[in-house]
Amino acid sequence: MTSPSPHPASPTAARFPVVVVGAGPAGLTVGNILRAAGVDCLVLETESRAFIEQRPRAGVVEEWAVRELERRGLAGRLVERAERHSACEFRFDGHGYRFDYAELTGRHHWIHPQPLLVTDLVREYADVRGGEIRFGVRDVRLHDLDSDRPAVSYTDPDSGERRLVHCDFVAGCDGARGASRAALPPRARISRHDYGIGWLALLAEAPPSSDRVLFGMHTDGFAGHMPRSAGMTRYYLQCPSGDDPDAWTHERVWDQLQRRLAAADRPPLTEGRLLEKRVLDMHTYVVEPMVFGRLFLAGDAAHLVAPIAAKGMNLALHDAFLLGDALAAYLDKEDPAGLDGYSDACLRRVWDYQEFSEWLSEIYHGASYGDPYRAGTTLARLRRLFTSPAAAAAFAEQYLGTAEAF
Repeated sequence: MTSPSPHPASPTAARFPVVVVGAGPAGLTVGNILRAAGVDCLVLETESRAFIEQRPRAGVVEEWAVRELERRGLAGRLVERAERHSACEFRFDGHGYRFDYAELTGRHHWIHPQPLLVTDLVREYADVRGGEIRFGVRDVRLHDLDSDRPAVSYTDPDSGERRLVHCDFVAGCDGARGASRAALPPRARISRHDYGIGWLALLAEAPPSSDRVLFGMHTDGFAGHMPRSAGMTRYYLQCPSGDDPDAWTHERVWDQLQRRLAAADRPPLTEGRLLEKRVLDMHTYVVEPMVFGRLFLAGDAAHLVAPIAAKGMNLALHDAFLLGDALAAYLDKEDPAGLDGYSDACLRRVWDYQEFSEWLSEIYHGASYGDPYRAGTTLARLRRLFTSPAAAAAFAEQYLGTAEAF
């Protein structure tokens, strides 16, 4: 929980209008928006710059997010390097079914691994726009959040000394285990849901076996195929929660991928060396509200969406656009409207994406529970996507996140 500021009257303490805790997509986007508006801010990150630029994360960016990044001068290299996808494919009942969402909506998905986006955002913030950032800080603490003089303290990694920074606002963008969550008061409500399954996340040194994302629904469990580059493919395999990645040998992995993604009208997968194996437990949480005094949560500090629908990075960017604009409007024009409505505006989209992920989970995993009823209803839902234009349009809108927020 938040604590009183140490040395509140210290004349040597630094001061910034905004302290951003966490240098992920949310924190760096907030920082870039503030710098573009001429607002000074300080970004604090516990990891090194090299680490955050290489940390493996998801890579699906929705088109509305790309357009917002473009509008703010933050998408130049993304647009140059990202792959634009117009369709996905469901594999079930022994066949492949192409779903052309671009034809339905005129919108696309962009595949751009998060580390590349973070690299671009930190470069723009620190190297181009001259933003202040401290890497490798330790023991970050938030103070006096319910006052009009909040502060953040941390241990300097070079000197080992404690530093104190006074500010007007704190943007908490440091995930579920960071200082922002540790500072939440008892009135914070955290809703949690555990799907009770895991996904084995795999990176294969193998060319994609299709030019689109593949979703395999099988009695053995879900499987996913996500193209990443000409020579790399991301795969997912449903597995027990907490499973040991080392139990999945090369042979076992490819046997299950070939089985779960098999389709009579499609060639077998192209196999290759496995470069990465880790198990992701499918769980979610939502913090309500997302504002506590002068602390504004964004990204994983406020919510986690299981990677079932690839929504996490998009929600983090949505939060950051709203928060960055709201802070800039208040600090530059004393307009409180954006800050006052921030939590409600974010949570509407958060819960919409949570609901879609839960619905999609039943589609992906329903055939694997050993329950004939769930398997039957899952198959009915899948068939409806390819026989009902209304069902297809509704799915495409949620899959692409086309309910505009800006």
